Amino acid sequence: MSEINAEAWVSSGHRPMGFPEFVVAIASIMALNPLAMDMMLPALPSIGAAFNIADANHPQMVLSIFLIGFGVGQFVMGPLSDRFGRRPVLLGGMAVYGVASLLAIAASSFETLLLARALQGLGTSATRVIATSIVRDCYAGRRMASVMSLAMMVFIAVPVVAPSFGQAVLLLTQWRGIFVALMLYGVIALIWSALRMPETLPAELRKSLAIRDVLGAFRQTLTNRQTLGYALAAGGIQGALFAFVFTSQQLFTDIYQLGHYFPLAFASVAAGIAIAGFLNSRFVGRLGMRVISHGGLVAFVLVAATMLVAAKLQMLPLSLLMTLAALMMFTFGLMIANFTALAMEPQGHIAGTASSLYGSITTLLAIGIGIVIGQSYDGTLLPFSTGFFLCALAALAVVLATEKGRLFKPHHTTM
Repeated sequence: MSEINAEAWVSSGHRPMGFPEFVVAIASIMALNPLAMDMMLPALPSIGAAFNIADANHPQMVLSIFLIGFGVGQFVMGPLSDRFGRRPVLLGGMAVYGVASLLAIAASSFETLLLARALQGLGTSATRVIATSIVRDCYAGRRMASVMSLAMMVFIAVPVVAPSFGQAVLLLTQWRGIFVALMLYGVIALIWSALRMPETLPAELRKSLAIRDVLGAFRQTLTNRQTLGYALAAGGIQGALFAFVFTSQQLFTDIYQLGHYFPLAFASVAAGIAIAGFLNSRFVGRLGMRVISHGGLVAFVLVAATMLVAAKLQMLPLSLLMTLAALMMFTFGLMIANFTALAMEPQGHIAGTASSLYGSITTLLAIGIGIVIGQSYDGTLLPFSTGFFLCALAALAVVLATEKGRLFKPHHTTM
């Protein structure tokens, strides 16, 4: 089934929101995180200059510390939401995000700015975990993958243009103005969620916060072959993506001398995720999550191999880099929603905790990979290309192990 807006596919669990508003609301909540990442890209040189940072790679910490806060925060957001419900944790996380934005605006040192970014990441960890949990509360299996794909298609449109928006803010003011814009977006999302987003976890299904119960839920998540395998694979492919984001400003401005045109190049490349999300939402019901995501993974490996060979031969002009980077984003878009749905599929009874642990594993693994590759930048494309290829191979190996050597085998079950 390729359409997901048929009445039989639409859950009543998110009323009073209709299906279109629900998808856009979930996408807008999830977009807090990538927006706070990508709007900062054009500002990294300005931040480095403002705080007299000599190391050209050091301003990348504005991105990586944000992601560390995001990754660590996910450990607690899921169990909290399984105990107290989705709404209180979601609204609390958004409030933390707003306070952190104010701290960033007033930051008088680079260390204070990093603290604010860590708190911003902590706040957005709630939005990502709760958004995924809410979707899992209302949908399952291929339906969940379809809804997640539609949400990704909508929310990715924001971070695709975010570097251009950030560049526009820099032209009108200075880097602190970006945090003003981020705070305003967060306030709007908070008000919308407070007024319209229902509680999707009934009181009778809530879990205890007793250490034994939480650890038991963690154990159930970590010992599930499908959940753990797809979490590790997703971490590998996200590691390559994070490395690209961390180094993109340097790649496009230092190597290819694009200057202020960098945000346009980044948007052109990142649009591939939105296209993939749309196609996945249309076809996942018919083809299944494994067929699409495994095909994307194989293509991801081929793209990485091509980029590595071209970089080693020093035959990687801007046009080829843009093409390969767009294909990287496109194949990532085919994988990530389906990997998430596959990982969450067996965890409906502990969706919040499982989403929390899944998010932490993927994010922290990806951050570690992204930081190592990003800090290895030496003025050439070779460090990134090598890291990209190794990440792709590792993700393929993990999926093969998870599926016991079988790829593209759909599960013929009715969800």
